[in-house]
Amino acid sequence: MRRIIRTAVIVAAAVACTLALAAGASAAPTWAPASSATIHPGVQTLTNGGQCTSNFVFYDATNVYLGQAAHCSSQGGQTDTDGCSTTSLPIGTPVDIDGASTPGTLVYNSWITMHDDGETDANTCAFNDLALVKIDPADVSKVNPSIPFWGGPTGTGGTAATGSKVLSYGNSELRLGITQLSPKEGYEVSEDGGGWSHQVATVTPGIPGDSGSAFMDKQGRALGILSTLALAPIPASNGVGDITKELQYLAAHTSFSVTLANGTEPFRGPLLPV
Repeated sequence: MRRIIRTAVIVAAAVACTLALAAGASAAPTWAPASSATIHPGVQTLTNGGQCTSNFVFYDATNVYLGQAAHCSSQGGQTDTDGCSTTSLPIGTPVDIDGASTPGTLVYNSWITMHDDGETDANTCAFNDLALVKIDPADVSKVNPSIPFWGGPTGTGGTAATGSKVLSYGNSELRLGITQLSPKEGYEVSEDGGGWSHQVATVTPGIPGDSGSAFMDKQGRALGILSTLALAPIPASNGVGDITKELQYLAAHTSFSVTLANGTEPFRGPLLPV
């Protein structure tokens, strides 16, 4: 009899645990069709007048977020790239989103989090460059998570060894609305900063205003976000912060539990040979 009771208790506990895990999981929202969505990866964002390009769409149980680079809300100069020491606009700052009727709200900034937590690791301070902008509920129905032109992303955990293909989509005002120049295809030159950063070379390179753009690997998995314009190891190469490490830092240092949304459009894959 005791064994039966004990078994029943164990089964009940297992069921309760399963239900708790199911309750904690966030189902993906119903997205707008990609053909008509006005908010998606690659739209421009304006933070206190500073233009950047959004990267991926994220969600949790109650909200939808658009990713941008943390340095897009920096109060430092262009050479102030240490997120642990550079001041930033505060959480709660409004962010204008192209295609939205109402400004979004800055709710997470890795630079602010690192500064508040006293982060001292040099690689983390240099390359952890992710911010989340909460989309106003009035605009959530206008969102689709697909990357323009390329489709995807197909998941997280993207990797790119030296010479591997990478894909992106920039949206700088400097392109004067010429969308044919927005898709970018290239390859990884090197991995830097203990895996925190990927140095990439693309056709065409990222330019000011492309900051924050999403990068995917050749399988369409989310790889990172455009963080820096560099002159080495080759001219006009770019530094791309690793999104997996950035999301791990977010989860370890905040109460956020967000999911990167997969695209609804099929991933096209690289078009050019290596």
